[in-house]
Amino acid sequence: MRIVCLNGWGGRLHDRLVDYVRSTDPDVLCLQEVVHTPASERDWLDYRDGDHVLPQRANFFGDLVRALPHHGATFCPAAQGVLWDVDGRAIPSQWGIATFVRKRVAVIGQIQSFIHKGFSADGYGAHPRSRNAHAVRLYDFERGWPVSIIHAHGLRDPAGKMDTPARMAQAQKLAELARAIAVPGDRIVLCGDFNIEPDSATFGLLAEAGLHDLVTGRGHEGTRTSHYRKPGRFADYMLVNDIVEVRRFDVVTDPEVSDHCPLLLEI
Repeated sequence: MRIVCLNGWGGRLHDRLVDYVRSTDPDVLCLQEVVHTPASERDWLDYRDGDHVLPQRANFFGDLVRALPHHGATFCPAAQGVLWDVDGRAIPSQWGIATFVRKRVAVIGQIQSFIHKGFSADGYGAHPRSRNAHAVRLYDFERGWPVSIIHAHGLRDPAGKMDTPARMAQAQKLAELARAIAVPGDRIVLCGDFNIEPDSATFGLLAEAGLHDLVTGRGHEGTRTSHYRKPGRFADYMLVNDIVEVRRFDVVTDPEVSDHCPLLLEI
């Protein structure tokens, strides 16, 4: 089974990302920073946060649905705010995470949950904003076993990626989510853009749940691409339990399809 985890950066590098996903053809794609704008048929709209303006692929979720016709797709919104058209109109737009599962793989359980705050229906909100997670328990008929996969987009704190009570609460909720979705004996994969440093106490807490990280554990030097200009090269992690047989794991640095590197796992 091939699993890809990626922060899609709002589809900023849309064409490259779609080409990569098509060519990699994962059984499961865990995607963060997904835009879904049913009220607009525009290809691009702008996100504005003070002086910060970022082009967003307006219907990023729909683009990936079309790119992966042999997958079932679930969009999990964290908030609805507005994006801006070129004529200055505010367009309602949802923002969150999405999970794509190959249709021949059965989804036998799932949980959609929040790891920080709750759903924000009337704007993206103040930082740190609402963040959510999606857990699926799958049965792979080809290999004859279940696997539980959880992915999330961790909170972003303008002060930095240090441990805070909110981040420790986030880690606890991730551990609880893994325990809630998995059945004893399951292979477990937990991944996402957690917005933490490699020395975070999060990893000790998740180790108590039997999960260890492949990014730092295998000596990778970061998960950011050249499009990320700030200090700090880590954000994304992929953890597994001891039952998982890792056949391949890579932090993909080429091609660059976001300001985050895809994490590719074959089990």
